[in-house]
Amino acid sequence: MAAKPGKTQSFEAALTELEQVVADMESGKLPLEDSLAAYKRGAELLSFCRSRLDDAQQQVRVLEEGTLKDLAASGDANKD
Repeated sequence: MAAKPGKTQSFEAALTELEQVVADMESGKLPLEDSLAAYKRGAELLSFCRSRLDDAQQQVRVLEEGTLKDLAASGDANKD
């Protein structure tokens, strides 16, 4: 298995690895020990991906709030 996901691993790379882990587990060809290791790795990757998605969602909220405030402020200025 690959190293734990971290700042050096991109969301896309983690998602690709997670998809491979799921495919390996779904194949039913892994021995018990490998299945347990794959499950653990999948849980780590899932947590990493969720965290990255949450971070991105928060950044979008901040950007939208700033944009909406800017638009509202410029709309108010045009009323004068």
